[in-house]
Amino acid sequence: MKEKQVRNSTFTIERILPASKERAFAAWANPDSKRRWFACHDDWKTVEFSLDFQVGGKETNLVLTPAGSRHVFDATYYDIIPNERIVYAFGMYVNKIRISVSLVTVLFESEIIGRTKMIFTEQIVLLQDPKVSGFSTEEEIRGRVEGTNAGFDRLEKEFT
Repeated sequence: MKEKQVRNSTFTIERILPASKERAFAAWANPDSKRRWFACHDDWKTVEFSLDFQVGGKETNLVLTPAGSRHVFDATYYDIIPNERIVYAFGMYVNKIRISVSLVTVLFESEIIGRTKMIFTEQIVLLQDPKVSGFSTEEEIRGRVEGTNAGFDRLEKEFT
């Protein structure tokens, strides 16, 4: 039996947030805040969301697309240093098929007073064969970056 080939990639997004490190970090740690900004598409409906923000804690997010696809984000937190760093791993599922597994590091650095540099790095393992998914590695990564940036656009609005 032939093993499925995986594809690996890494991307980093840096944002200057209009908030202190404490407020920026809290937007990740507070379940109400995280639920508001985390979705990657405005027209996707959150059906289930839970956040246990502690080392060993879990986060799950089930959303439905307008076409009816089920997307599940299933994460575990491995390292949390308040106002400094978050490290978590997550699986992404579409209609119960795991399409990727990722390791994420989020760093918070003070900029000028009242502003924070957030550095988000995702190391991703794509599990679907491009012949099956219909997308090249570059297209899949571009989609992930665009979705992540859309969430970060909403995150910035949390501070206004």
